[in-house]
Amino acid sequence: MIINTDLEQKGNQFPRQIIKYKKDVDVLSFFAENDVALQVTVVRDSVLRFRYATTGTFDKDFSYAITKYASRGYNKLEIVEHENAYQITTSKLICNINKDDLRVSIFDAQDKALISQDEIGFHWEESYEHGGNIVKMSKMSNEGESYYGLGDKSDHLNLKGKRFQNWATDSYAYGKETDPIYKAIPFFIGLHHKKAYGIFFDNSFRSFFDFAQEKRNVTSFWAHGGEMNYYFIYGPEMNDVIESYTDLTGKPHSLPPLWALGFHQCKWSYYPESKVKEVTSTFRKLKIPCDAIYLDIDYMEGFRCFTWNKDYFPDPKRMVKELADDGFKTVAIIDPGIKVDKDYWVFQEGLKNDYFCRRADGPYMKGKVWPGECYFPDYTKPEVRDWWSGLFKELIEEIGVKGVWNDMNEPAVMEVPNKTFPDDVRHDYDGNPCSHRKAHNIYGMQMARATYHGLKKFCYPKRPFVITRSAYSGTQRYTSTWTGDNVATWEHLWIANIQVQRMAMSGYSFAGSDIGGFAEQPSGELFTRWIQLGVFHPFFRVHSSGDHGSQEPWSFDEDVTDIVRKFIELRYQLLPYLYTAFWNYVDHGAPLLKSLVLYDQADSQTHYRTDEFVFGEQILVCPILEPNAKGRRMYVPKGKWYNYWTKERVKGGKEMWVEADIDRMPIFIKEGAIIPVYPVMQYVDEKPIDELTLSIFYKEGREDSQLFDDAHDGYDYIKGRYSLRTFKLTGRPNELIIQQHKEGKYITTYETFMLNIHGLPFKIKEIQIDNMKIPLESIKTNGKNSMVVDKNFNEVHIIGE
Repeated sequence: MIINTDLEQKGNQFPRQIIKYKKDVDVLSFFAENDVALQVTVVRDSVLRFRYATTGTFDKDFSYAITKYASRGYNKLEIVEHENAYQITTSKLICNINKDDLRVSIFDAQDKALISQDEIGFHWEESYEHGGNIVKMSKMSNEGESYYGLGDKSDHLNLKGKRFQNWATDSYAYGKETDPIYKAIPFFIGLHHKKAYGIFFDNSFRSFFDFAQEKRNVTSFWAHGGEMNYYFIYGPEMNDVIESYTDLTGKPHSLPPLWALGFHQCKWSYYPESKVKEVTSTFRKLKIPCDAIYLDIDYMEGFRCFTWNKDYFPDPKRMVKELADDGFKTVAIIDPGIKVDKDYWVFQEGLKNDYFCRRADGPYMKGKVWPGECYFPDYTKPEVRDWWSGLFKELIEEIGVKGVWNDMNEPAVMEVPNKTFPDDVRHDYDGNPCSHRKAHNIYGMQMARATYHGLKKFCYPKRPFVITRSAYSGTQRYTSTWTGDNVATWEHLWIANIQVQRMAMSGYSFAGSDIGGFAEQPSGELFTRWIQLGVFHPFFRVHSSGDHGSQEPWSFDEDVTDIVRKFIELRYQLLPYLYTAFWNYVDHGAPLLKSLVLYDQADSQTHYRTDEFVFGEQILVCPILEPNAKGRRMYVPKGKWYNYWTKERVKGGKEMWVEADIDRMPIFIKEGAIIPVYPVMQYVDEKPIDELTLSIFYKEGREDSQLFDDAHDGYDYIKGRYSLRTFKLTGRPNELIIQQHKEGKYITTYETFMLNIHGLPFKIKEIQIDNMKIPLESIKTNGKNSMVVDKNFNEVHIIGE
């Protein structure tokens, strides 16, 4: 007899007492009496992985986020059993596992200070709707603790007192309070008592983060499925946390080609060919530098990917070559939706090989996007990624397109309430079959990965350039990104500044916003201020929708055009500085932008600053975020800084008023910095550089600077054909010494440096280059301390009277 009874709602469940422990090299396993298991993996002295199972056994260990190139190994590992806890000790951390309930406490191994401790720790709730568990973790929020990270969230930089969720979502015209939006990056940094740690919750299900919102002394994170699987990363410097996280999830596989760091112009849409040519020729006529022009969905035949509308673009190969001859790289959009059309070759191939996603009961996943009804490739299947990569052969190898822009890959679906696939869609997940609940947040990442490999293959020997809208942790290995469909408002200028800073501290530095706003129309003033900010974002692109006015640099009045030209020229002058910073990012994982808290976490005044940031290591910028401004108050961090415009030196560690009419923005250079400067060109490598300028900012004391250079494209730099120059500046009251050390086999086109020295506190009496005295007549007498030296000098010694 079958009896209907109410299903027992068990609520939260918790680990019980540890009954067994075992060690297997770097994996320490603890087993509780109610079958809960905890694996602690010592990844590095400062990186511990915590992985929980509620049935005593773990599923296959698989992650799209963790790179195979991640560093491993430690200097010390001891485990001691105490009466109440097991204690794990590395050279950086002490981790206690409570015997009663598996709760974790982590301390600094040097001074024994508490860094992090569980509140109720790991717990879970059975998911009766879908099966499996809702997995949860709660930790104590320490006194004065601040929180940062989580990717593209559009709220305040400091996450304290807020709650967020990760579910990649097409969020047209999102606002400051909109959540979730396009990306899912489940990594955050905690900072308290001048020490920082990071937690990466590697779980691709819909996840949630509460930073002491519900309870003021508790921070928690949870997911609607999967494992409680997180990495604890200790600094104590925030920069070290970010570099370790980026090492774990992957640095970009290669430097971008230098042209990708130039100015890009985009619109939905430039068509037909005559319109594209009109835009590009106007850039050259008005002498506004630009390196890339974009083709949005209207270049396709009925929005079918990998096709061309021959009415608009009768001979794409010829057009792309003509644009290239004029210095423009062509970037084309590709979306995931493949039109259901039996006469469409991409659809035929996908159908024949069963490459499209299916619903749980077997039918293909069908959804409406730009072409109408579409099927969607399952990019979590290796053979689908290989197929997708191969589809780029004609576009890249034969027609000559240089970059691809992946959009709508959250994945976005039109005219359905949830804006995406239903939960029951099935995915291969690289041999770990699952529903869309698990695969949703990594769908865009895997599309971008497949696109990257296609470009890498077909643009060889040049480097690929790919952009993605949706991303999960680790996507920075393959692509750049932008912040999605924003709006032409002053609030969105503030949001853009926050988002790109946050992306950098979330391991994803190659990011930018749609300058000027995608939706609606900016004023000339707003557009100007946005360009000024965009100069200091790694990805520098104007983009707008087609249902309002134009948004090219000349679309406003002549004054706006002149100011915008001046700032785009500044970007091109700073390219060697940005390229060097990019090399540090690719080599070490160092973020390209540093929020003030990242620059000086010991100064509590920086913990809630949102506007100011350091570009690279030595340039401080602060955008103007309000209309009609003649200047603004800003916080200048510790040290001394030169005003870029006036060369006046100011002492930091305080807030101050800075003049900044419409033709200026607050820019400061760190004293002691040596900033490499290119001559202005209309596009990257328009002509060979005969002489490179080094702008030198005197400091009493020592400061190091770097200059990285190579062929600006291709892979020879990996084989040692690069040039890395380290400059050591030493300033004293009556002398300035600049020493240079060079490594790498690349020979630069320039033979000389023009040294422009700012802030010299003495009159020059004598100059020695490599211990040889040179005549003072070589010093220019135009009121500036300038001189030309051979690029291979070892030491320049300037002596004052």
